[in-house]
This record gives sequence, C-alpha cells and structure tokens, in this order.
Amino acid sequence: MPLCQVFTNVSVAAPVPRDALLSELSRMLSRHFDKPERWVMTCLVPEVAMTFGGSSAPTAFVVVRNVGTMKPEETAALSRDVCAHLEAAIGVPRDRIYIEFGDGREHLWGWNGGTFA
Repeated sequence: MPLCQVFTNVSVAAPVPRDALLSELSRMLSRHFDKPERWVMTCLVPEVAMTFGGSSAPTAFVVVRNVGTMKPEETAALSRDVCAHLEAAIGVPRDRIYIEFGDGREHLWGWNGGTFA
C-alpha cells in the first residue's frame, strides 16, 4: 500500500538509472513501513517543468502515501533517506526537495476491485 511518486525537472531517461532509483525507493518504503515490497508502488515523472525558489535548477517534489498513520519520527526518517537517495541518484540537492506525506484510510484506498477496508 505504500506509494512514492517523484516529480522532478531532471532528465532520467536511461532505463538502468531509472529502474535502480525506483527499486531502491521501493525497498526503502518496504523497510520504513515494515510491509512486504509486493505492496509498494513507485513512480518517477522526470523532466517536469518546475521551479523551486524561482530557479529551474534541479528540484523534486515527492509524494509518499501509506494506509495507516505515519508518526513524526517515521516521516523524519523517511524524509532523510529519500532526500539522501535522490541527491545521490539524480543530483537533486536535499534543500531543493519537498516531500508531502499522506495517511491513507482503508476505505479510500482501492485495489483489485475492492478496498482495504
């Protein structure tokens, strides 16, 4: 049920770096949420027209959602890990990344023709 979407103005066209980035984010969410990786979804949307602080230098907006309630210490740890990974993998400095965390309620999260309620 964990989902991580990365929107960035950086080009990540080559399949190997793109797949490695998504795979590592998937493993990371699995570990942080203590859920099997088979439930984790990752998404990368590169080359988005975007700015941060009035500049079009490399930047990213990340959305992390999960069914359940995330605690402040969990989001802090995940923010640290996601920012470090994006900085290393695609060169977006941590101070140019925003992350939005969202708790999902079971009846508002659908899968396989039903919901998790």
